[in-house]
This record gives sequence, structure tokens and C-alpha cells, in this order.
Amino acid sequence: MILVINCGSSSLKYQLFRQDETTLADGVCDRVVVNGGAGGKLKHNAGGVKIERDAPMPDHGTALRLVIEALTDPEHGVISDLGEIRAVGHRVVHGGAAVTESVIIDEHVMDIIRGMSVLAPVHNPANLNGIEACRKLLPGIPQVAVFDTAFHQTMPPHAFLYGLPYEIYEQHQIRRYGFHGTSHRYVSMIATHMLQDGGVAPADQRVITCHLGNGCSMAAIKGGHVVDTTMGMTPLEGLLMGTRCGDLDPAVVIYLADKLDLTPQQMDSYMNKRSGLLGVSGVSSDMRDVRAAAPTTPRAQYALDIFTYRIRKYIGAYAAALGGVDAVVFTAGIGENEPHIRAASVAGLEYMGLTIDPAKNDAPKRKDVSGWDIGQDGAAARVLVIPTDEELMIARDTMALIS
Repeated sequence: MILVINCGSSSLKYQLFRQDETTLADGVCDRVVVNGGAGGKLKHNAGGVKIERDAPMPDHGTALRLVIEALTDPEHGVISDLGEIRAVGHRVVHGGAAVTESVIIDEHVMDIIRGMSVLAPVHNPANLNGIEACRKLLPGIPQVAVFDTAFHQTMPPHAFLYGLPYEIYEQHQIRRYGFHGTSHRYVSMIATHMLQDGGVAPADQRVITCHLGNGCSMAAIKGGHVVDTTMGMTPLEGLLMGTRCGDLDPAVVIYLADKLDLTPQQMDSYMNKRSGLLGVSGVSSDMRDVRAAAPTTPRAQYALDIFTYRIRKYIGAYAAALGGVDAVVFTAGIGENEPHIRAASVAGLEYMGLTIDPAKNDAPKRKDVSGWDIGQDGAAARVLVIPTDEELMIARDTMALIS
């Protein structure tokens, strides 16, 4: 069995996979380290049996201990012995340019994760905490790191370099890295099979993937390799997101910091946590709330318009980068569940062959297939909805490496 761990700054998500890729159990620990761990809650699901437990979680080690107790519980557990866990796969946000694929964790890999914490100060330290906790509680069990940034490292220099003095890149690693790579990799893999079934050879495929959730990013993928992506050195760049501003004139940062008397750290928080859908709409960071308020709240409609306009703009830009487009893929919470957003995001792009079939688009979300087409029959390009499964990709990579 493979245990997949995703440690956030104040959470620990997990999923236990059998070798046949079915899920035995999954869950989340919330409010880890928040207020000293007071108010922590474990939500555990094992074969439809759901358990909730309140317990202090002052660190990720305590949270992981509670997860292990739930997995091995005599009444509700799914394994009898920790020896049944063959390996642990970890989601790690930032691996920099040095890591281009998933790797078994050793001290060198730990040093890379620590070194990139300067560029991912919220995520990488939490990922390290999860790895250290597993080392203590699951000694001797192999651990694998699956990096958000790895899939994007096929970008050419003209796509990942910024227009700054070159020595800044050499000395400080300032460049575009991209994120959500595991999600983009999974859905592009499914799209490859769907396009191949339609007669487009994998080496020729030009795919634009749209990961739209609370965090949003897009990638231009040619022949299975990323040639560009919207997120940059950090996850702040690119599309409008739940609380992130996305693309912004750099001079705005200097101007606002001066006018609002904000420190660099406060300015960073302003752009990452108070902007995006929340900041523009004044309603919520949740797309469902913003869409519900749009008919009567102009600011909410502005937020929707900015959100979908940027997606359309990047589809056009990436079609140029790819020399055309064979498919646009929507995934993640918004991409999979918001037909209105999908329709608005490709509206006016009929000249590129992107035409949505309203009946297909508005049909209920499917659970019987890995992905489905919502485009008009016979259109020159396809519009696909593919539910992402990052945990499955982490489990697959982990199994492959230990085998």
C-alpha cells in the first residue's frame, strides 16, 4: 500500500492506496499548529465510514500520529500493521530547476527542499515537517517527493526567464517555475489518450490545460512537454484567483506599499490573501458565492469578467506559442463544476475551432469516465473536462520508484 501525504501550513491531507490504485482511506487534519494546535480536527473516511475526532495538533507529527491511529484502529481501521505501508509519497511544492521528476527522498533532496523554502516560505517548510514526521513515525519506510514544479521544467529559457539582468537569474534563481504541475501532468496524460483516439498523434498534440480552483494556473503543452505556464517564481503570477491578484504591473507594488505604508511582508499578504475574486467582488473568494451575487452586485460581475477574460487571453497566447490548439482542458474545483465559467472562458474563440455544446456543457458531472468532451461535434479543436487526481499521480510515482 502507498500512503500519500500533502502537508499544508495548517493542514495534513492523506490518502491510502492499494496496489491496484483503489483508495482504502482518506482524510484531513485541520488547524494543525494554529493557536498551538487548539481546535484541531481529524476527518477520516474509510470505505464510506466517516469518523471525526477533535484533538490538539501542535505540529504535523502529532497530526500524523492521529492519522496512523485512525488507519490502524481495531474497529474502524483499514490496516492491521504499519508494515503494510510500502512507501509514503509526499506532495512538495517547490523543487526549483534542479528537480525535473519525482525522487526518493534522501539528505540531498531534503537540502533542495530546504533551499527552495526561500521561494516557497509557506509551503516547503510544511512539506519538510511532514517528511520529518514520517521519518520518526514510519522509520525505514521509503519516502518519495513529487514536486509541483517538476513537470514545468521543460520550458525553454525564453519562456522561463524574466526581463531582468541575467546575473539576477544566476545568483538568485529568479525565473518562472510554474506550479500545479502534478495536476497539469495528470490531465494532459488523459487528454493525450483522448486525442490519440481521435487521430492526433501524441507527438503532434497541442494542449492547453486550465487548472481552476482557489489557486488557478494554465499550461501550454506540446507533445507532452510544457512550453509555458502562467504561474511564475511563485504561485502569485498569472490568472485571477480566489485571493491572489495574478498578473500585475510591478510598479503597483511599489506605489501601494508607499501609499498604504505596508512592509514587504504586508504587501505580499495583501496580494496573496486579500485580492483576487475576494478583493474585486467584495463578496467572497469562492466562485459559487461570486457567481450568485453577480446579477445584483456589479463588483462581483467585474470579478467574473476579469477571471474569464484572463483565461481567454492566455488561451490565445498559448495557441500562438503552440502554433495552434488541439484541445483545451478544464480541471479542478471551478473547471470541473462551473459550466458558466467554462462557456465564458472560450466565448469568442470559435475562430480557433473552440466551440462548446451547451447541452454537453450543462450536463451533470460524470463519474463513469476519466474525462469527457463538451465541444461541438466536428469542431476543429476539442474542449475537455478532466477531473484531476494529484494523489493518484503521487501514488503512481511512488510505486514506480520503489519498484
